[in-house]
Amino acid sequence: MEKKVYINGRSAEIERKWLIEIPDISIMESMTGYECSAIEQIYLSGSDRVRKRDYVTFVKYYRTHKENISGISRYEEESEITEDEYIRLSGQRLKNSRVISKKRHCFRYHGQIIEIDLYDFWDDKATMEIELETEDQKVFLPDFIKVIAEVTGDKDYSNYALATKY
Repeated sequence: MEKKVYINGRSAEIERKWLIEIPDISIMESMTGYECSAIEQIYLSGSDRVRKRDYVTFVKYYRTHKENISGISRYEEESEITEDEYIRLSGQRLKNSRVISKKRHCFRYHGQIIEIDLYDFWDDKATMEIELETEDQKVFLPDFIKVIAEVTGDKDYSNYALATKY
């Protein structure tokens, strides 16, 4: 459910991120374009990671490389890989990091793609990301979401930090 954005001719992602209280799942399920998947994410060396995304009826595997442009934008190279490649690369997990397991709830709200991640190590909070087309695009926060803090650009709440902190 991603929007494709290009910066300097390279594929990129522009997103803002919030730490939120865990929302009512039934409200999310009623939103336009709702989908849920289980994600297993493993960090490799540098800015590389592999991800298993289970949609219940099918599973996809990805390898991703990201490079920071700013606190809100990153170049992103992502390719689909096979299950065997995923298993092989998983063996190269970054030392002292954990496998991140999370449930991702995605839906559309005021033309935006909202992604809410519920992690297995938190029982009272989650993260919410909104993908943007430009860094200055206006965002619309769903009224049923209780924001704790905006954490866009806060390295303590990057998935990399979560893999090495918890």
